Amino acid sequence: MPGGPTLVAVAHGSRDPRSAATVATLLDQVRAARPAASARLAFLDLNAPSVGRVLDTVAATGETHAVVVPLLLGSAFHARVDLPALLAEAAARHPRLRLTQADVFGADPRLIGLLDDRVRAARAAHGWDDAPRQLGIALAAVGSSTAAANRETARLARRFAAHTGSPTEVCFATAQPSLTRAVTRLRARGADRVLVAPWFLAPGLLTDRLRDQDPLLPHAAVLGPDPVLADIIWDRYDTAIARTLPLSA
Repeated sequence: MPGGPTLVAVAHGSRDPRSAATVATLLDQVRAARPAASARLAFLDLNAPSVGRVLDTVAATGETHAVVVPLLLGSAFHARVDLPALLAEAAARHPRLRLTQADVFGADPRLIGLLDDRVRAARAAHGWDDAPRQLGIALAAVGSSTAAANRETARLARRFAAHTGSPTEVCFATAQPSLTRAVTRLRARGADRVLVAPWFLAPGLLTDRLRDQDPLLPHAAVLGPDPVLADIIWDRYDTAIARTLPLSA
């Protein structure tokens, strides 16, 4: 294909329409970055089109290779189990379609910078630029049933703290520690102001759940959509293709 293999960006999916709208806008940014390339959006659950349906469509066009990029921040169950199973099912239906799964976003340094931008904007909106080191950051993520994934998010919080110089505690919407616990720890560390930094690509039911835990706490914006994310998606795509190329003699 002139534009290379089709990129299939796979989002988690949500019952909240804001989530699908956010990733759809992100895919518009992805397409704008490389107009000659083919980029499609699919969802693991709760939204359409499904991963299987999109891959069926790609195969029907005669495409022989698709690169599947998970729009996931961590490498937990969805990236390690759910998505590979869906790709295996599609490969069985379409043996002529080669499927390559790219890496998740992970703790890409550009994402840390983007999160810092979101925090700075929220801090400025509240007039909190006067004493930034008195500000504590509660870095709020989804949470996973996999302890290793939660430890990785905790390491991310430490990297973010090193980047910003602000005390940072991790918390989860679906696991421990809770936002309440993170705020308590930040207060004990001397923070007289606390800001929630959502480690989420899009708003949805879980970001609302975090807000409901303490409605008075200010929240920074979520990460997406943003051209930085579009760049990372194409980087994951390029890296996945490079891994599949034969070494030259």
